[in-house]
Amino acid sequence: MTTLRVRDLTKDFTLRSGLRRTALRAVDRVGFDLVPGRTLALVGASGSGKSTVARMLARLEKPSSGTVAALGDDGRPVPSRAYRDHVQMVFQDPFASLNPFHSIEHHLARPLLLHGRAASRRDARQEVYRLLERVSLPAASVAHRRPHELSGGQRQRVAIARALAPGARVVVADEPVSMLDVSSRLGVLRLLARLQREDRLAVLYITHDLATARHFSDDILVMNKGRVVERGPADEVILNPQHPYTRLLRSAAPDPELRGRWQRPEETAHPEQDHDHLAYDHHTGTWRDLEAPGRGRAPR
Repeated sequence: MTTLRVRDLTKDFTLRSGLRRTALRAVDRVGFDLVPGRTLALVGASGSGKSTVARMLARLEKPSSGTVAALGDDGRPVPSRAYRDHVQMVFQDPFASLNPFHSIEHHLARPLLLHGRAASRRDARQEVYRLLERVSLPAASVAHRRPHELSGGQRQRVAIARALAPGARVVVADEPVSMLDVSSRLGVLRLLARLQREDRLAVLYITHDLATARHFSDDILVMNKGRVVERGPADEVILNPQHPYTRLLRSAAPDPELRGRWQRPEETAHPEQDHDHLAYDHHTGTWRDLEAPGRGRAPR
């Protein structure tokens, strides 16, 4: 089993405007552990730094400071060259992450051969078929197809199989269902949950959807402006949020029980703004200015 330990992870980007340079801190001293058999959800609005964290865990970005270590069964860090044998990423857009010129079999056989999981192409083909069956795809009819011949949900299942091909024990899923239609999302999330139970995977589930974060994760971290502002068990964070930003996220999430009713919870106030004169209509998806009735605006 592999545990991923993240400590004081920080990422600064340099912005240029003519001769002037300014620093943008996208991630500020973030730390957590991904342990076998558990899912940690990283929640926040767009621009909060979630995907930057994911890219640093996948070693697609180099941290400005802090450490990311994959620990083996003995508690020791795995060698740097073996890191990607243990940690793999599932990207947000399955079509963009798969090469349209190659078959599905090629996409899965390549990591098997590169990571030494198959000794020959014949062995690789057998393992490709096994991986496709594991993600509930008909191997015989899918293996020779190209990505554009599959649906979005099928492509994301292929992407999950590719992440498992090197033998990864830690999976970083960066909004894996946000690009899929509603009918495919639940199936992909259930697949991830099943694979986690069967293989005791450590999963980082990055999302802006509080509902799926609650139901498909054990713990939740809430990020705002690059910092973790709240953390804890999933039910506790969603049902009893302590930080004003978490309460703001929860109030903006659609609630079927409030359909067609005006809501004016005190907890919708942003810590940096005064929203006392606003009420959110869950039916129309707009904010209503109580001081100017009938004039709604789209939520920020």
